[in-house]
Amino acid sequence: MSNQSRSDSYAAAGVDITAGYKAVELMKKHIARTKNDGCLDDVGGFGGCFGLNLAGMEEPVLVSGTDGCGTKVKMAILIDKHDTIGIDAVAMCVNDIICCGAKPLFFLDYIACGKNIPEKIAAIVSGVAEGCVQSGAALIGGETAEHPGMMPVEEYDLAGFAVGIVDKKKILDNTKMAKGDVVIALASSGIHSNGFSLCRKVFDIDNNPDSLYASCADLGGKTIAETLLTPTKIYVKSVLALLEKVQVKGISHITGGGFYENIPRSIPDGLGAQIEKSAVKVLPIFDLIAKIGNIPERDMYNTYNMGVGMSIVVSKDDVNAALSILKEYGEDAYVIGEIIESDEKIIIK
Repeated sequence: MSNQSRSDSYAAAGVDITAGYKAVELMKKHIARTKNDGCLDDVGGFGGCFGLNLAGMEEPVLVSGTDGCGTKVKMAILIDKHDTIGIDAVAMCVNDIICCGAKPLFFLDYIACGKNIPEKIAAIVSGVAEGCVQSGAALIGGETAEHPGMMPVEEYDLAGFAVGIVDKKKILDNTKMAKGDVVIALASSGIHSNGFSLCRKVFDIDNNPDSLYASCADLGGKTIAETLLTPTKIYVKSVLALLEKVQVKGISHITGGGFYENIPRSIPDGLGAQIEKSAVKVLPIFDLIAKIGNIPERDMYNTYNMGVGMSIVVSKDDVNAALSILKEYGEDAYVIGEIIESDEKIIIK
């Protein structure tokens, strides 16, 4: 931290340089938790450096993904709880790149805020660090930008990106998918990070924020706030373990657009995923949203993950082995459908 960098004029305009330095100091202990073998320097430089270990790879390919948390950030601000939203930011990126078969290497975050409150920024970064620990990625840098006049002082937005690596020959190839293959679901932890604008409308949160704090019998006695802020589940370690032992033919991360947009992304032309609706373990929060908001079932499956955070396609002969590996890594994994010959990429019945 510099003892000389201080601008009273800039502070009068709404940007406190010294608050940024304090935030960096507070977050260093969280960043330290994420260090892995590729880390080369400490936070605070102009760029994050990472050393690649390419041993055993014939043709290494870098895979990147970037995302934010959508209006789930609004929920964190309303509830004044900021130490888990960072997990969501990491999850949205690393869960995407694992769909290619890539192992996450590192992550960088970006926080824009109306006012830099160092303790709040450090809390946000603590969640980012936890997401990195869960995925095995190093947090090698980031940026916090103070935007007075562009957003209210209490507001912020959070985004980031991850970079992973995979040997080219191991990039998932859905051309090997065939009729009779099986679709496995990996249970979600909740809403994850999509559909929060609809949630806020359904529960009238903007006009009645107190509704967040009422315990709800439909949610097992939890409050709506607790349920909505549950962090996105990170599937990296369980999926990497699966890829080591079973031929996986396709993976979909169920994010915005729900089943209808995401599952088809891993299905080749001429085939479709036939999902048995009765097999899906729908979480109570989704039933509650549908009931209170009078949301049609198709809209629910086209907006939310409905309790399925990721789908994986394997051969029928590999189903038992796949389920065993996934459950060994703590996943609630189960069969929800099969691959059929179809001009429609997904059929839910």
